[in-house]
Amino acid sequence: MGVSLYYTARRATPLTDAELAAVSQAVDTYDANAPFGTEEEGLYLYDRLEPGTVLDGSTKLPTAPERAVPSLVHWLAAITALRTAVPDADWTFTLDDLEIEWDDQAGYHLPGLTG
Repeated sequence: MGVSLYYTARRATPLTDAELAAVSQAVDTYDANAPFGTEEEGLYLYDRLEPGTVLDGSTKLPTAPERAVPSLVHWLAAITALRTAVPDADWTFTLDDLEIEWDDQAGYHLPGLTG
């Protein structure tokens, strides 16, 4: 059984061209620099969005214990980059059912977790 990250940004106005470009850049950069390359799932943004949702996606974490922490640290930074690209939305970010809180200084992180 796997563990996944789920991330959603909601707001009334669609993404601007600049925001779309920034999101695309973040996805490309973090996927290309993933700790285990293409062996693991990257940022997966859904094509079909609910009304009022401007970004929605998930990332399945590796099941191998030695890969879980480095991957989680990497994807926390990636979702921080996505939120930075779309800052004025209502964001929800969870590790399965556990909500990951936003920190204005550090972005998304889990205390005590280092790669």
